[in-house]
Amino acid sequence: MTQPRIALITGGNKGIGLEIARQLAQAGVQVIIGARDASRASGALADLARDGLAAESIALDLLDHTTINDAAMQIGARHGRLDILVNNAGIFDFADATPSMAAIAAVRQVMEVNFIGTLAVTQAMLPLLHKAPQGRIVNLSSSLGSLTLNGDPASPYYANQFIGYNASKAATNMLTVQLHEELKETAIKVNSVSPGFVKTDLTGYGTMTPAEGARLPVKYALGGDDSGIFVEPDGMTPW
Repeated sequence: MTQPRIALITGGNKGIGLEIARQLAQAGVQVIIGARDASRASGALADLARDGLAAESIALDLLDHTTINDAAMQIGARHGRLDILVNNAGIFDFADATPSMAAIAAVRQVMEVNFIGTLAVTQAMLPLLHKAPQGRIVNLSSSLGSLTLNGDPASPYYANQFIGYNASKAATNMLTVQLHEELKETAIKVNSVSPGFVKTDLTGYGTMTPAEGARLPVKYALGGDDSGIFVEPDGMTPW
């Protein structure tokens, strides 16, 4: 009997993360929800259970590297490997703004969570991903992280200047590029996926539901031979 794939979704207790967890569980994947808050994690598991979906949770705070290392050890002890890592957790701070106006503390916090935290989780989980037959890393990015679109006055994203958030997603894209190069001789594929303009607690507005926004990350989490690409619902996104 084939064992189910094991997936960790950071920030999987709400929004796009929870919908990614739901859709992966519906596809037969053993889902692990990484969350800072135990009560929110329990709520997410109950939400999935109402759909007849089993999952588990693990304490994971991208600002607390002890929880990251502990999570890796626990997943290793329970499952022996990790097939899918979805780096979904991220924050936006409304004190973020243009380079001349952004609050430095806000920029630092956004970079610490969205990039440094994502890098730390990836480093901790890589040994487990190497044990999987076909490892997959999905980095949740944004078109706001595209240097090309940020520099194009004709782009709808041109006026959205949030130096901390945009830079954090550009840095996440660099992580994708460099990981792809580092892992190209392995069975691990890594991609940046922009889910689209999704209405979540992070943004407060958008044109897509979290369930709709989860579809593309789930597609790349489940398979395919692409690696080292930046993609959104409308197609390839320029770096």
